[in-house]
Amino acid sequence: MKKTLLAEFTAREGAEGEVSRLIREYALKVREEEGNLVFDVYTKESAPRAYWIFEVYRDEDAFQAHLKAPYGGPFNAALTPLIEEDASVLTFLAPL
Repeated sequence: MKKTLLAEFTAREGAEGEVSRLIREYALKVREEEGNLVFDVYTKESAPRAYWIFEVYRDEDAFQAHLKAPYGGPFNAALTPLIEEDASVLTFLAPL
């Protein structure tokens, strides 16, 4: 069964450019993962500091492999001081 989630966070004012750079670089790496099916990054038109990342992985094993990728920790460490939340807010989704 596919593993689908929405990750949300808000860039701190003044950090928008760095957050955008980080997430673009990270997205390129995640999209190369064997088990990644979708990694789409969005911002809200009326609030461009608000980010939504829609992620789909082949299955739970692929998602776990994503979590263990060597570039994930450094990405999150660099992102955390640049966002308003303590970390990305994850919402796991289930198909109807």
